[in-house]
Amino acid sequence: MTDETTVGGPRENSGPRGWGAAAGEALYGPGGFYRRPEGPAGHFRTSVHASPLFARAVARLLCRVDAALGRPAVLDFVDMGAGRGELVSGVLAALPADVAARARGHAVEIADRPAGLDERITWRSELPDAVTGLLFANEWLDNVPVDVVEVDSAGVPRLVLVARDGSERLGEPVAGAQADWLARWWPLPAEEGLRAEIGLPRDLAWASAVDRVVRGLAVAVDYAHTLDTRPPFGTLTGFREGRETPPVPDGSCDITAHVALDACAAGPEARTPSDTTRTPPAPAHSPLGPEATPATPAYVPSRAPSGTARGTDGTARELSGARLLTQRAALHALGVTGARPPLALASTDPSAYVRALTSAGEAAELTAPGGLGDFGWLLQPVGIPDPLEPQPQP
Repeated sequence: MTDETTVGGPRENSGPRGWGAAAGEALYGPGGFYRRPEGPAGHFRTSVHASPLFARAVARLLCRVDAALGRPAVLDFVDMGAGRGELVSGVLAALPADVAARARGHAVEIADRPAGLDERITWRSELPDAVTGLLFANEWLDNVPVDVVEVDSAGVPRLVLVARDGSERLGEPVAGAQADWLARWWPLPAEEGLRAEIGLPRDLAWASAVDRVVRGLAVAVDYAHTLDTRPPFGTLTGFREGRETPPVPDGSCDITAHVALDACAAGPEARTPSDTTRTPPAPAHSPLGPEATPATPAYVPSRAPSGTARGTDGTARELSGARLLTQRAALHALGVTGARPPLALASTDPSAYVRALTSAGEAAELTAPGGLGDFGWLLQPVGIPDPLEPQPQP
């Protein structure tokens, strides 16, 4: 057996293996892509980097959660896959004083704590055991590594094995829990060359995150697709310095794939008592820009059934129905619309008009069809009503 060694990046492996294992080491292993000192922002922008309006909108969402919880003495905000703490910092800064005094920020990230970060923010490599408040996972799930399958000449889905240089070959037929997931969430016709990404690790990662929410709301925001819009050849790709590149699991680039958010939505309620493995939190950020606009279909808002689940301490918790909607719809509900300021303001207060126009442009980017506006939002309320559900008028 050949020993594995470290050569300026992730450890070299003696042969091809599944994309899940290969990408996991390339992204998060010693010398991996997400352990670099420049952080994700050194390579691409997310909604967080596109405009401070995003953090302000999330702060408004946290305030709605706070009200639904009855304004608890301690209000948690968990930034899952926190990068360099940009979102959690922006959210805390945007809170009203009375809410900020009770808020506790948690940044979950495997990289080291950045210098100069707000002292109110706890930097941690794993989720808190119990969360009362808002858990927000912005572009986390797309970087939870998954295996890839491809249909062979006989019409059989087989695991795709990949070497460190990115070369691939087909391995064994998919079987067991992976085959079950494929049949339920991404059924493949018996046509050679069709591919899929098996999202089971993401379902378990999301369910594990929701397990920590005692009361409040868990939100996942990501590039995504649903059962009736699965892409025939998958979405696995790489990004480096803001540009799309072939995925190569050598630590030199980001490796990402869109998320089957509908499968994740079913995860917290569909898990059996034996499904207790916690997927380690991993930073997740997907590149953004003109070269990396996702071809994500618009969501028809949908809802999973309500139910009862048990948290990590065994306590029963009421899970309201999970809901999928677009980022455009979510941000509109939080007051980010992209509406232009009235032209009359230009003559009465030119400086205010320029500021309002700039803000409108940033809001338009965050909600644009064919771009950020088509991102999927998965909302899972725990013990509270859906904070983005329109409220009946008296």
